[in-house]
Amino acid sequence: MSTVRARRTALLAVALSTGLFLAACGARVDDASGAAAASCVDTSGGEIKIGFLNSRSGTMAISENTVYDSLEMAAAQINGAGGVLGKQLTIVAEDGASEPTVFAEKAEKLIRGDCVAAVFGGWTSSSRKAMLPVFEGNDALLFYPVQYEGLESSPNIFYTGATTNQQIVPALDYLKEQGATSLFLVGSDYVFPQTANRIIKAYAAANGMEIRGEEYAPLGYTDFSTIVAKVRDAGADAVFNTLNGDSNVAFFKEYQSLGLTAEAMPVLSVSIAEEEVGGIGASNIAGQLVAWNYYQTIDSPVNKQFVSDFQTLYGADRVTSDPMEAAYTSLFLWKGMVEAAGSFDVAAIQAAADGVSFDAPEGTVTVNGENHHIAKTALIGRISPDGLINTEWSSGAPIEPDPYLTSYPWAEGLAG
Repeated sequence: MSTVRARRTALLAVALSTGLFLAACGARVDDASGAAAASCVDTSGGEIKIGFLNSRSGTMAISENTVYDSLEMAAAQINGAGGVLGKQLTIVAEDGASEPTVFAEKAEKLIRGDCVAAVFGGWTSSSRKAMLPVFEGNDALLFYPVQYEGLESSPNIFYTGATTNQQIVPALDYLKEQGATSLFLVGSDYVFPQTANRIIKAYAAANGMEIRGEEYAPLGYTDFSTIVAKVRDAGADAVFNTLNGDSNVAFFKEYQSLGLTAEAMPVLSVSIAEEEVGGIGASNIAGQLVAWNYYQTIDSPVNKQFVSDFQTLYGADRVTSDPMEAAYTSLFLWKGMVEAAGSFDVAAIQAAADGVSFDAPEGTVTVNGENHHIAKTALIGRISPDGLINTEWSSGAPIEPDPYLTSYPWAEGLAG
């Protein structure tokens, strides 16, 4: 066993002395009426079960495995500090396998079979949309850690990644300030990119920007020769990229092979963080732009400790990233909500959520009890040759979440 692996195992064993995984299940509660089933969460002992639901396999594993690791670290730290309301966390982990239907099935299992107090995970908007009726129908809680297209809120979901006005709109503002007057849109063929591009086109129409093309590829797609040729021939000032998962590897390799550069036609991506840069290869993407709310390079004591803790557990070569930081943060926000409520009861947590804050690696974040999103600082970053991302522009302060873009006249009608 390697030194890093041994140290990781020892640290997690101490912090999670009650065991990370539990095979035993609580009683299943069925309700033939179709109403939300009564909770089967067991709060009688010294442990409380929580669910982790991430793609450990399939096209999204390149992104979601690191989210799982950060959740595991957060649980270990919480247990090491005494747990939640004096109870140690026991993790029940499931693989969403990059398939929305699997996410829905596993969510049902975690809620009704394993009787977890809350579930943490999901990545694609398709996975979230598939899980949403499961959580609402069972009156359970999902903590979703990834930036998304907005135009949604649910009393049963807490969104700890960015909504549109905290990522996509600032990214468009940045491109506009840099003089971009035309864009080419490239995305994966599912909910997030399609909805994001509807928003981008509405913004462009209101801000004198031309859309030179719009292309989609299935998740996991690898032949981008035709799409990148269209990008090259369109001659747009910039490309707005909403591809997800390992398709980005093929896209940027093809982009570079056709001689397209960050200087001549920059690509601004909203789903590529440090973890994906490693998979793509820094040499294939150095100089390109990304929009997030957290980078490993944030210079703060809290973030330096976060990065150090993560690399101590998982290896000095591992990187941190926005989605895994938002996932880590989500577990601490749930802890804060439970403690504010003095209960693991869903209704009590919902009532206590507003104003709950956490001094996160990205900076202090605060829950909006009305829409279940959190205030976040927008950051535009540039990928460096070493694979890390450096901040080019910052909003300077947390932006309050506006998932339905009600404060933007050009967005009227998008939520319909």
